[in-house]
Order: sequence, then structure tokens, then C-alpha cells
Amino acid sequence: MKYAKQAQTALDRLDMSLATLRTIVKNGQVNEALHFMEQGELKERFEELQNIISISQVGQLGARGTANTGTL
Repeated sequence: MKYAKQAQTALDRLDMSLATLRTIVKNGQVNEALHFMEQGELKERFEELQNIISISQVGQLGARGTANTGTL
């Protein structure tokens, strides 16, 4: 459950950053938009989500925090 909450929080933050980027682009601020994507908040939010996904693939824990054992 903790993973799902972390992932949802990261997705929400990414969504807010994309909304901010939309506003920047809509205002015609191209250089600011590029900076926002390449070095700023959007890059950070994407990396945060990417890290959460990567960590979930490494652990391979089941729903109760135990290793997946397959069929018993």
C-alpha cells in the first residue's frame, strides 16, 4: 500500500508540473519552458517517479512485504 501512495503522490506532482509547463508555453516563454523541462522542476518530478518505479522492480516483494515465492 505504501508503494501505491508514493507512486500516486509522484504522479500528482508530475501532473502539477505539467500544468505549470503548459502555462509557461501558453505564455510564449520558450526559453523558460526549456529550462523547466531540462534542468528544473519537471526533470526532478520525472526522476522522482522513475526512481520509485525502479525501486519497485528491484525489490520484488509481494503485497505483504514478503518475497514472491511463486506457487507453493
